[in-house]
Amino acid sequence: MLRATIVILLAAAAGFCAPPEAGGNTAGQKVAVTIDAGTTAAPISPYIYGQFIEHIGDLVNRSIWAEMIDDRKFYHPIVANPAEQKPVRARRSNRWLPISPEASVVMDREHPYAGDHAPLIKLEGADPRGIRQSGLALRKGKAYTGRIVLAGDPGAKVTITMSWGPGPGERRAIPIAGVRAAFASFPFKFVAGGDSGDGRIEISGTGRGTFHVGAVSLMPADNTKGFRPDIIALLKAQRSGMYRFPGGNFLSAHDWHDAIGDPDKRPSTWDPVWSALQPNDVGTDEFLTMCELLGVEAFISVNSGFGDAYSAAEQVEYVNGATATRMGRLRAANGHPAPYNVKWWGIGNEMYGDWQFGNMALKQYVIKHNMFAKAMRKVDPTIKLLATGATPDEMTIYGHSLRLTGKLIPDWGSEADWTGGLFTHCLDNVDIMSEHFYSYAGQRFDHSSGLRPGRFSRSAYMEKVDETLVEFARRPANRVRNKVEAYEEYARRIPGLKTKPVPMAIDEWAYARPSNLKSSLADAFVLQEMFRHSELIVMAGHTMATAAIEFNADAAALTATGLVFKLYRDHFGAVPVRVTGSSPVAAPLYPVGADQPKINAGSPTYPLDVSAAISSDGRSLTVAVINATEATQTLDLDFQRIKLGSKRRLWRMTGAAVSASSGLNRNEVQVIESTVPVANTLEIAPASISIYEFEKQ
Repeated sequence: MLRATIVILLAAAAGFCAPPEAGGNTAGQKVAVTIDAGTTAAPISPYIYGQFIEHIGDLVNRSIWAEMIDDRKFYHPIVANPAEQKPVRARRSNRWLPISPEASVVMDREHPYAGDHAPLIKLEGADPRGIRQSGLALRKGKAYTGRIVLAGDPGAKVTITMSWGPGPGERRAIPIAGVRAAFASFPFKFVAGGDSGDGRIEISGTGRGTFHVGAVSLMPADNTKGFRPDIIALLKAQRSGMYRFPGGNFLSAHDWHDAIGDPDKRPSTWDPVWSALQPNDVGTDEFLTMCELLGVEAFISVNSGFGDAYSAAEQVEYVNGATATRMGRLRAANGHPAPYNVKWWGIGNEMYGDWQFGNMALKQYVIKHNMFAKAMRKVDPTIKLLATGATPDEMTIYGHSLRLTGKLIPDWGSEADWTGGLFTHCLDNVDIMSEHFYSYAGQRFDHSSGLRPGRFSRSAYMEKVDETLVEFARRPANRVRNKVEAYEEYARRIPGLKTKPVPMAIDEWAYARPSNLKSSLADAFVLQEMFRHSELIVMAGHTMATAAIEFNADAAALTATGLVFKLYRDHFGAVPVRVTGSSPVAAPLYPVGADQPKINAGSPTYPLDVSAAISSDGRSLTVAVINATEATQTLDLDFQRIKLGSKRRLWRMTGAAVSASSGLNRNEVQVIESTVPVANTLEIAPASISIYEFEKQ
């Protein structure tokens, strides 16, 4: 068993923590650790625990949102043998099919309700004609509510039939009375008489003439303003501080106007970014309702890809404008008279990337950013604007620098230094700079072996590495460190940043790994690296918010990812304190550049990572320890400028193996609370995240 005596240094801003020397402890060496509670840094923003959520196919529509019907506004033609659809995020959408004969269903372009056409059903006496959709998850005894928009001839008798099995006793017929020539919405409800993963809805008619179906919706009756209450409860308990929406790559081809107003009248659109149908049911108002339900602040990104400054200003006015304004009146007419007063607004998403619709050269984009900022602030001068930056590590790893300059790693101030260009040309119109990173387990970007032949491919430069658990856990935190080092360089190079320092928001970040104990060690490492720079990093958005949960049609549970965020949010302090140690972070294993910073992420407490902070009420000191090794470690703590009481508690997150996971019907990763003896020597379990709370006298 490796025994280490550890003294901790947590610095919250660049320069707060003395840079550790290259190296690290080996088995049998002792490390001294001192926590200086009298030296504090900037408070940790609750937005550091923020989440990002995006319309990627039906990720939003089939997770937080309670809608059960696919293509509910009939974007696709209804035919007996529809073309095979490519699954989006491993799911194929359910399709509408005609109730034979196929010729009885026509897509009518002359009388659409939402979009380009609406199904017109031709009736033939007592023989039911209509449409059906299968694949619905129904549960015995559960109540469901819906609505259907219909128009029809006087002789048309329309019925909705809900089936949970093939037998005649396994269905419920719901006649719809009062169908008339003009489209009207009709509510319906039923209770399922059995369980089914392949339930079916049929909309059929008998009699004479025709009828149109404009839209149909079905949700569990216990939905909360259209959202799943079980998932809302789990996400609310995370207390994430901030949610960012609606994108993401989705943003650059999205028109926010398509997703406001009567949801049944909003036309479904094809999202060219993710090649998926978007029903536009969860738009601006729904997102802001969700934020209210979750108890978080909203962060809205506006489209600076195919979008324009006028539309962005309209969106600000729709969200924050008084009812005396044109868009404020529209918001009120849509059922929300009071302004939402959203503070955080992002201009664009990853506009440095050639995958974005509307991508352009930096020298053009800085002009566009300024146009957006001025138009948006003219509507509401109180908003805070985030620009879409990209530090050299990002520009290297995705080949942007090579494409623009012929160099893998960009020169400072070049056309491939995207964040530097925004700081130089847009400083007055930037309150926070947005940065993104995605880290990839077991592989690093090899920039030192020269250029590969042919067109850039990221996979050609990604070298597989056999990592220790510590290096695995450090890998995404190193991307945070990359950006801190870049901002230190910007502060030296750009004069304007000396009079107007601009903080950072890492409002998209993730580690490409399954959610388990191993990945949670890495997620915790990222959080603690952000805590070390709390004066610089004021906001973050983990991708995706739904990574915190595992769910099916009627149940949900926290994943290991959700557990680690909840652990820190519930129990870690708010004001970082200084920690010093004699076991420096291990020296870089690879050449500096791309995803390898000059100094590895972490505290000078190798092989552990340690943070400390005073609670928001000032009554306790918390110490968080990540043990990303497979051996028990021992800490000897020396506290300075603080007197501790006898009450000491521990919350420890671990499992039987690093592959342990949690979710539906799995509880392999757990957070266990216990008391701690009054002693400054602590045993830290292998592969664990521990948060200690020491009561102050």
